[in-house]
Amino acid sequence: MYEQAATSDCAGVVAAEAPAADRMQFIRQTYAHLGGAIILFMLLELRLLNSELGMTMVRAMRSTRWSWLLILGGFVLVGNLAERFARSDRSVALQYAGLSLYVVAEAVIFLPLLTIARAVAGPDVIPTAMLITGIMFAGLTTAVFVSRENFNWLRGALTIGSMAGLGTIVCSILFGFSLGTLFSAAMVLLACGYILYYTSKVLHEFRIGSHVAAALALFAAVMLLFWYVVRILMSRRR
Repeated sequence: MYEQAATSDCAGVVAAEAPAADRMQFIRQTYAHLGGAIILFMLLELRLLNSELGMTMVRAMRSTRWSWLLILGGFVLVGNLAERFARSDRSVALQYAGLSLYVVAEAVIFLPLLTIARAVAGPDVIPTAMLITGIMFAGLTTAVFVSRENFNWLRGALTIGSMAGLGTIVCSILFGFSLGTLFSAAMVLLACGYILYYTSKVLHEFRIGSHVAAALALFAAVMLLFWYVVRILMSRRR
């Protein structure tokens, strides 16, 4: 009861400047929502991977390279919209709508990759990639929490890396060349950078009450890491 009242009084205060009880409550809420988003993603993906609807979606998404380009563009737009919703100061319902929308979008865009991974690399590739992603995320999170380092200085490099990565992906779709293991490794490094960056923002920059937006940011970084871990495992098992 005290923590709920304190959190309400400190809403809008930067987590680093809030009382310890409110800061810990914010961190717990952030990671609880992150865990909920991951569980929802897993349930949706499991349902789609084992349904005719999911297979129909995969066939449609893989019909032409242009369809995948449209899907990628739609994902970027939906992601931006979801982030805007999650950062809303007007409505808690809108915040949750943004997080839910982003989880659904991730489940859809992951569907072709995980379908191919399961068929080409074997049924254990997905749980293996999940385990590797979880270990890496836990290690990076622990490093930030122990060091208390503010990784805001990574922002410029992450922005440039994201633009370069997205541009390379678009070019690969347009001109039909494949993205190799080296590219996947570079994107894993980018995802790790985002995890460091957003975890430090949870400690230093996000405001009390913005746990839904913080969870969405971390979820996006985890999904980016998971995507390229899956791709690396696929390339090694072919």
